[in-house]
Amino acid sequence: LELYYDRGNHHEFVSLVKDLARPGEFTQSQTFDFEFTHVEKPYESYTGQNVKLRYFLRATVSRRLNDVVKEMDIVVHTLSTYPELNSSIKMEVGIEDCLHIEFEYNKSKYHLKDVIVGKIYFLLVRIKIKHMEIDIIKRETTGTGPNVYHENDTIAKYEIMDGAPVRGESIPIRLFLAGYELTPTMRDINKKFSVRYYLNLVLIDEEERRYFKQQEVVLWRKGDIVRKSMSHQAAIAAQRFEGTSSHPEAKTPSQPPENNGRQ
Repeated sequence: LELYYDRGNHHEFVSLVKDLARPGEFTQSQTFDFEFTHVEKPYESYTGQNVKLRYFLRATVSRRLNDVVKEMDIVVHTLSTYPELNSSIKMEVGIEDCLHIEFEYNKSKYHLKDVIVGKIYFLLVRIKIKHMEIDIIKRETTGTGPNVYHENDTIAKYEIMDGAPVRGESIPIRLFLAGYELTPTMRDINKKFSVRYYLNLVLIDEEERRYFKQQEVVLWRKGDIVRKSMSHQAAIAAQRFEGTSSHPEAKTPSQPPENNGRQ
């Protein structure tokens, strides 16, 4: 785990070492087998603006003068199950006697390939709104105590309305997350950093003034790999079944006799 503002220090949270060869001389090419079984990988790989969490294999050949070191990075994804409690988000916001809106998002937790569905309802409009957009903002927090750094990155800007709304108008929202580079929400990883996501509803009036309201949402990674492996096993099973059913002695009842159609 590397913090960019503290480049001299690397924080290890997983470390396993295996000796592959005894001291001696290499006179020809050799291959060494190794295996790390049941390794705890508690966090997802992540590269941000101020922090980098990486897993890697490091091979070291110790020599008298200097060591030969080679590293190979490994990407780790943390898969989650579908959250049982996933309530919608409803809120009323506005400016007194100028603007009053009600917005709703269908869920508060979304997987990385999900679709955000919602609507904006205008209860009062007394300012000249030019257009409205919804932004996805990633907030990366590193450090502790007085040395806390916040970095906001706008991942997406999606226009959901162009033109002035009227009272009683309802604007639908449908935002597909699959097209953006997102990571799951991370909270207090190794007590070093956090990554949170916010939906930012922005209204811009004709004088370029911006009115916005942020709402945090939780992102998680769906277990697609599990589904793929299950479908792969099903395909193998189907091939085996087809292989047994195509035996020369096996005939289906609907198969016509060989002389069918002959005169």
